[in-house]
Amino acid sequence: MRKLLLVLPLIMLMACNNGKSKNQKILPESSGKINNISVVVDNDQWDGPVGEAIRNTLATYVHGLPQDEPMFSMNQIPPSVFSGFATQNRTVFKVEKNQTPEIKILNDVFARPQKVVLITGNSDADIVKLISDNSDSILNAFKEEEIKEKQRRIKLSLHKNNTIKENLGLTINFPSAYRIAKESDKFYWIRKDISTGTTDLMLYELPFDYIKENDSLVNQVIKMRDSIGKVHIPGPLDGSFMVTDNSYSPFLLKTTINNKPAIETKGIWDVKGAFMSGPFVNYIIKDEKNNRLLVVEGFAFAPSVQKRDYMFELEAIIKSIKID
Repeated sequence: MRKLLLVLPLIMLMACNNGKSKNQKILPESSGKINNISVVVDNDQWDGPVGEAIRNTLATYVHGLPQDEPMFSMNQIPPSVFSGFATQNRTVFKVEKNQTPEIKILNDVFARPQKVVLITGNSDADIVKLISDNSDSILNAFKEEEIKEKQRRIKLSLHKNNTIKENLGLTINFPSAYRIAKESDKFYWIRKDISTGTTDLMLYELPFDYIKENDSLVNQVIKMRDSIGKVHIPGPLDGSFMVTDNSYSPFLLKTTINNKPAIETKGIWDVKGAFMSGPFVNYIIKDEKNNRLLVVEGFAFAPSVQKRDYMFELEAIIKSIKID
């Protein structure tokens, strides 16, 4: 009887464990380059209207870059070979025909973490319409996933020796490869050397009523940037400094950072008095609690190379901000 009593709990434990393993899906770790999407679609569809609709959505040009660059790079995979390691890419766009027209945005289907956009339809026309009608949702889903992944990678080696929290009342995660090039009266210029130039961040605060949201908003942002550039961002020659390139119309959007309203501006900067230029992304965050505007900007100098991924890293860093 004593042996039976000892065996019964063991059997019950094994049964519970077996039940748990059946309910849990064990997934491999996802992989893949940042901003690179696996597109699972038939070759014939890829070469026709479906493929054109996919490219028009996923390869839409990134705002604010001096040259046209796609938001995402794509790797087309026929469904017949979409198995094993091929299913483990972090972002997957999958098309299935001869099914009810529907779009699904799914998490962790074949690997973890993973974002899968599944488009089904009875015909190519159904599929094309679904892609076109839901292009913004598709782009946002993939971009959010890639921002999270970039931020996860940044956290693996964080820069920690700074006074930003003490002076500005916020935290911002940027890699240890960056250095604080200038710290002056609550202004920070943070830089990283790259093979062809630098990627840069600026952090500073302004009075809450410094910017008025009216018809002159773009001009106000330009004036603000140029005044800061003149004081804090010198060029390579005496008397030169960073300004906004007026030949390129800035792209302006209302958004949120750290659950606070913000104005996002993308455009091109250049150096007054020198031949230097590049893209920038500027956020003016309304920090009502602390009665201020917090301004954070990322800009890159990388001549003769593509700049999408440099600016994406800066955007991921900026979106890690947590304000006290």
